[in-house]
Amino acid sequence: MAAFINSVSPIVHPSVEQTRKCSGFSWLVPHVHSFPLTKGFSRVLASTHMAIPPTDTVFTIPNWRRGKNDGRSKDYRLNDAFLYMEYMVGKGHVPDVGNATQLLDDLCKLNKLRKATRVLEMMVSSGTKPDAALYAFLVNHLCKKGNVGHAMQLVERMEEYGYSTNTVTYNSLVRGLCTQGGLNQSLQFVDRLMHKGLVPNAFTYAILLEAAYKEKGVNEAIRLLDDIIDKGGNPNIVSYNVLLTGLCKEGRIDEALAFFRNMPSQGFNPNVVSYNILLRSLCQDGRWDETNELLSEMVGEERAPSIVTYNILIASLANNGRVDHAFAVLDEMFNGPFRPNAASYNPIISRLCKEKKVDDVIRCLDQMIYRQCNPNDGTYNAISVLCKEGMVKEAFTVFRGLSGKQNSSSYDFFKNVISALCRKGNTYPALQLLYEMTKCGFTPGCYTYSSLIRGLCMEGMHNEAVQIFCIMEESGYRPDIDNFNALMLGLCKSQRTDMSLEIFEMMIEKNFKPSETTYTILVEGIVHEGEKDLAFMVLKELHAKQVISLSTLERLVMQFGLETLLV
Repeated sequence: MAAFINSVSPIVHPSVEQTRKCSGFSWLVPHVHSFPLTKGFSRVLASTHMAIPPTDTVFTIPNWRRGKNDGRSKDYRLNDAFLYMEYMVGKGHVPDVGNATQLLDDLCKLNKLRKATRVLEMMVSSGTKPDAALYAFLVNHLCKKGNVGHAMQLVERMEEYGYSTNTVTYNSLVRGLCTQGGLNQSLQFVDRLMHKGLVPNAFTYAILLEAAYKEKGVNEAIRLLDDIIDKGGNPNIVSYNVLLTGLCKEGRIDEALAFFRNMPSQGFNPNVVSYNILLRSLCQDGRWDETNELLSEMVGEERAPSIVTYNILIASLANNGRVDHAFAVLDEMFNGPFRPNAASYNPIISRLCKEKKVDDVIRCLDQMIYRQCNPNDGTYNAISVLCKEGMVKEAFTVFRGLSGKQNSSSYDFFKNVISALCRKGNTYPALQLLYEMTKCGFTPGCYTYSSLIRGLCMEGMHNEAVQIFCIMEESGYRPDIDNFNALMLGLCKSQRTDMSLEIFEMMIEKNFKPSETTYTILVEGIVHEGEKDLAFMVLKELHAKQVISLSTLERLVMQFGLETLLV
């Protein structure tokens, strides 16, 4: 690592010959540049024939939703719209609020979160007042996607602009930190927020309790709840349901039942969520008599069965091979107050696939679509069970039929299928299906390859993830920086930062320019290896060499609690 730091030196315009002579971490780009404005905007303005309005006037972003419906064209149009807004705001013009809001929403849907954040910042800096709900939505979306540092930085900037942050938004940050940084860091963060005037609510406590049982076990979570109450906190039924979930996940069902029966003595009557938590565990354990007993108690406003209750029963019946009974519950549900959703059908589809009943699978999907129930990622993963049963071609046939019934293009559909399988740990079926897809003309792109790389890393198949690059090159596809970043991120998350550094060297040898994201991934990888001091030293040196911006340095310091090292 010392060699990495000492070799960093900014090169403004490195020649090809220079990059070939460099090795390891010796070649770095001093600043992260976006797509040149002149190129982007000459194309936008030429295609839209829009005149530049006078300074300080409100402008409308060119419509990025018109045109070809394939994924690549959409991406180009969306990027052009973003660049147009950036250019116009830079010239002192004000974006139309509704127009900019729609752009931000579409960027979020496509997980282009940095650009979405930039759109919000541009709205504020231009004097446009974004809706408070939009601000909270973006923070929550960033945290859910693991970009907690960006979310924290956004909150700080918005507060500088005079936007007050409420407890709901802070809870998104706490949840994000619990997912990434661990319980202790989250507790410290809550303490800092309380010094700023935040009053934790019952949901704050529930988030912390969930982190406690996941990280240290449910007994530790119970001790934390006692501590919260001793300090004057006021948890509600949500906190007790979290503990009930923890007991069930640890297989302590009898203790969970006793805890459930004791809840009224603590001042809380079990609600439908409490019942559903226990029902799921009892069904999984095959304790049908106790399941029926609980179901008979589910009457009244607070504990009446919900759609989740029905879905638990359907899943349990299907998993036990009782598909006819599962369909009966589904029909009862359809004729009752609830409309089935994809989660209602997916367990049945999965079981039919396990039983290799392809015709029944197709009929079930047809019924699902007829009832206006849209397939989701869970549906794709259910169909992939056919691959595990050695029926890859049949699975592809089912997917191809489903593709023809979707509103999106076949390219987008298959791209989303591969991504959905990889996210759920079904990377091998995804590879099998991809082979069939390519035989029928599907050409994988950057997004698809990155999905495969992330999936393989998540399943611990690191060498196989590296081999994806060989497959890409054999297929005539040149990897891009996003593919390299995906591989490095996957390796770092698996605490294989050593392999990530090797990939970095390979990237340099292939004459790729590392981005700021590349260096950020490496710093985060060092943190996840438990080397905070080393990570901070690397971070400072990278900033000193103009490779990482001050903004990114501050974000990482906030996210990983490195403030004490600033002294």
